[in-house]
Amino acid sequence: MPAPYKTDDDSVVVVIGSGAGGGTVGSELALNGVDTVILEAGKRYSIEDFVNDEWESFGQLAWLDERSTSGNWRVHKDFAGLPAWIVKSVGGSTIHWAGASLRFQDHEWKAKTTYGDVAGANLLDWPIDGKEMEPWYTKAEDRMGTTRTHGIEGLPGNNNFKVMKAGADKLGYKECSTGRMSINSAPRDGRGSCQQIGFCFQGCKSGAKWSTLYAEIPKGEKTGKLEVRPECHVTRIEHDDKGKVTGVVYFDKDGKEQRQKARAVCVAGNSIESPRLLLNSASGMFKDGLANSSGQVGRNYMRHTTGSVYGIFEKPVHMFRGTTMAGIIQDEAHNNPKRGFVGGYEFETLSIGLPFMAAFLDPGGWGRDFSAAMDGYSNMAGMWIVGEDMPQANNRITLNADKKDKYGMPTPNVHFDDHPNDNAMRNHAYRQGAALYEAVGATRTFPTPPYPSTHNLGTNRMSADAKDGVVNQHGQTHDIKNLFVSDGSQFTTGAAENPTLTIVALALRQAAYIRDQMAKGEI
Repeated sequence: MPAPYKTDDDSVVVVIGSGAGGGTVGSELALNGVDTVILEAGKRYSIEDFVNDEWESFGQLAWLDERSTSGNWRVHKDFAGLPAWIVKSVGGSTIHWAGASLRFQDHEWKAKTTYGDVAGANLLDWPIDGKEMEPWYTKAEDRMGTTRTHGIEGLPGNNNFKVMKAGADKLGYKECSTGRMSINSAPRDGRGSCQQIGFCFQGCKSGAKWSTLYAEIPKGEKTGKLEVRPECHVTRIEHDDKGKVTGVVYFDKDGKEQRQKARAVCVAGNSIESPRLLLNSASGMFKDGLANSSGQVGRNYMRHTTGSVYGIFEKPVHMFRGTTMAGIIQDEAHNNPKRGFVGGYEFETLSIGLPFMAAFLDPGGWGRDFSAAMDGYSNMAGMWIVGEDMPQANNRITLNADKKDKYGMPTPNVHFDDHPNDNAMRNHAYRQGAALYEAVGATRTFPTPPYPSTHNLGTNRMSADAKDGVVNQHGQTHDIKNLFVSDGSQFTTGAAENPTLTIVALALRQAAYIRDQMAKGEI
């Protein structure tokens, strides 16, 4: 373990957040010889600390700091104070994620060119493409041990998958498998294989699922070039009179204000906290917040077009047994506007336990239909919808000046209105999901509304032109050369795929760029 860096050491790169983006870029910088400090707002847990109990684990890991919501999305009605279901801990939401690791389709890098002008959508092409990202995807998949890539065997299918596959065959779907999952199907990288425990969202008790907590950060720390400081909440980023970032202000675990100087800063606090931090860092020089000359900081919030479909059968399924999301149908992920919407969606197996099913099935609902569904839990199969939602300028993170956190900083408000394309896609998925289960004998099918967001994207988007976004093709802010964004908030558009693999690939690419820019004296 490295000796702690001094707070006045301005040679270090400071990374804010330790999830898929921050944990990866921080560890990779250290592996490349760069002195790095990761500041994480949450505590540091070990695998042994994880709890196979949904509500207890939620209380242990979830980001529960005050947030508010607005807009017509269902989450505002059902979970007004919990817009996102993410983790506050070293490792971030790589503790909570299910492991699905999918590459973007080539057309998804160029959504504006592919889909054209979609009324009400703020579409933009990424300044990079699949060819540019291919080697970084390959490196990320190898790093994460992604199944069904590079000769790594796929995970076995549980009963939930077998029901999905049978229904997929009946509907004529051709692209159904247990998916590309960053969960070890055999021992790899010093970690064991999946034990099919089933509590994937609560932290992997076997360590088979890739997480920066135990698969990346310890490697960085072993170099002596990485220091991780848990329970350190960053409140603002500072700069000099030339506009160059000079360090960050944070509150440590004792509630004491600290100031860490920096050569460069990487912001990776998820798509809500990252823009919030940039907006809260407004100054005389940057009156609208750091890196916000375009006015795009906080805008274009995406969370994927989601929802679930469940089916009840005559015989037990026990969908909760086995890997939660090792099952996918990709036939609907391709762009086919004849369906009444642009973009596409995936079906992925999903199981939540009885406590969460009671909360999420029909929030606020009760009565005979609700209780009958709960009675059928053992005979239930489930799928989650993951689709490309449209970026909209007014779907955004803003500061709520009326509500301050315990450090005196304005809290974030998350505004989201579903786009007509999102609704058309979701309704199509509801119909297809129901048809799939009915084709294999479901006695009842029902859709469920979206849960609090787990795929939080956009809000600091990547753009070729500084007027259209916040960061360039390397996640480097257009306005400030030594300030970077390293998480999913840099996504220009959301694509239909789970975002973690792309976040990791971008982080690996960004770390190489920062290292090279430092070597050249550009940073």
